Amino acid sequence: GITLLDYTKFVPRLAESWSWDESSQTFTFNLRKGVTGCNGTTFTADDVLYTFARAKSVSGATPVAWFLSSFASIDGFTPAVFGARAAAAKAKAAGEPAPTPDARTLGTEVSKVDDYTVQFKISSANQMLLPMLTINGLFVWESEIMKANATDDDPWSHGYTDTVNSPGFTAYCLKEWNTGEEFISEVNPDYYGKKPFFDRVIMRRVPNSANRVAIIRTGGAQMTEGLTPKEYNALRGARGITVAGHYGNQTMFFLLNYNVPPFDDLRVRKAVAYAIPYEEIVRVSYFGGAKQWPGLVPSTYPGYVQPAVTYPYDPEKARALLAEAGYPNGEGLEKFPGAFNLSYATERESTIGPSATVMRTALRKVGFPVELDPMPQAQLADRRSVKKDIPFSLYDQSRPIGVDASYAVLLYFVSPKKGGLINMTNYLNERVDDLFYAQKVESDPTVRQGMLTELQNTLMDEIPWIPVVEYKSQWAYADNMRGITLHPDSNTRWAELYMEE
Repeated sequence: GITLLDYTKFVPRLAESWSWDESSQTFTFNLRKGVTGCNGTTFTADDVLYTFARAKSVSGATPVAWFLSSFASIDGFTPAVFGARAAAAKAKAAGEPAPTPDARTLGTEVSKVDDYTVQFKISSANQMLLPMLTINGLFVWESEIMKANATDDDPWSHGYTDTVNSPGFTAYCLKEWNTGEEFISEVNPDYYGKKPFFDRVIMRRVPNSANRVAIIRTGGAQMTEGLTPKEYNALRGARGITVAGHYGNQTMFFLLNYNVPPFDDLRVRKAVAYAIPYEEIVRVSYFGGAKQWPGLVPSTYPGYVQPAVTYPYDPEKARALLAEAGYPNGEGLEKFPGAFNLSYATERESTIGPSATVMRTALRKVGFPVELDPMPQAQLADRRSVKKDIPFSLYDQSRPIGVDASYAVLLYFVSPKKGGLINMTNYLNERVDDLFYAQKVESDPTVRQGMLTELQNTLMDEIPWIPVVEYKSQWAYADNMRGITLHPDSNTRWAELYMEE
């Protein structure tokens, strides 16, 4: 019941066609005419230029649009732009006029040929622009509305989009937003595409997943998401309800911090990997809706290869590696207090807690003095992604939404000094850094795949993470609903949904 995407093909939406000129390293996009936004404005090249100027401003809480543009090698989207951000903050603190947003951001790297043609200058050969343009982090804004809601303190209207509206050229328009509770959207009457089946969509936040189960059982909703594997399993076969899903990019993994002894010893890291009972976790925690993850890149992605090194459950090998590292049967590990406190988000107890309990038992059997240490998600996120001082943790809520093996490598394993974004375990391998940038500009697909293969084999040998399972993205929904598609962000596209009579 789930539609899967072909990640090698691209469907035109706001851009009807495009071409690549290798000699000038320029993409040209021919834009769709006759597109009207939710606020009545007409889509033109100016909206595209505004969107990328905003991305290059690296303003707002998280510069995701800048990161995606940088990954795609759009010319000028380098870390140097953060200097402009710092200069603006310094000017503001001194009570001086900040540089004007447009002057300090976009140059000729994204340019307007005419009202319906734009060009992107690429700094180096890169196959990633089209995949990046499919990600909602590069949502095209209705620039007239955005500019009308800008202020001197907020020239890019972040406050407006965070609390009021997200004006664009989509199938649905926001009509009502009760922050933290629900939002109501209605069909854009001027939408350029096929008219959606549903005229109105209400998306309501129900924090307790058991309550979501009760609501869909009684017909109070047509779809729900974010249930635990146990709850999805319990709904299978329920009258009027279908549960379906598929493997995309959702994973659970172990993080062992390279900066915290004894995890700086590769033998200890591998001992942990061999001590994990993967099949038991699939059975007990996911009710069959998962499988052992044999790599560190989603297995559904272009560029993925089955690594040469894998870690099947082998407790005897785990014990042998511990002994080789100087800790026979775990003796001596007590000198690392706190290193074996297994952290995970308290809010994920019902989902990740059963796996943590299974792992604690299995790891203690081979000599690791593991204790469970759940903590609030906000605290864990700060220590994992900002301070990066969590020694031993389990995580299942991060996924690379750029559909290419190299995107996951940059996101998680390239060193921060070379542009890596979320290196949660302080992993550093200069060969990995160099290989990532070499494959990024390699035009020969066979040579590039060889580099991606070496990257994945190196990562699995050094295991900056221990991959545990890939699990299904799942939904429970009315059994006459159709049109659910598994997108990399796991969010449903309402315009694709319909009810079968």
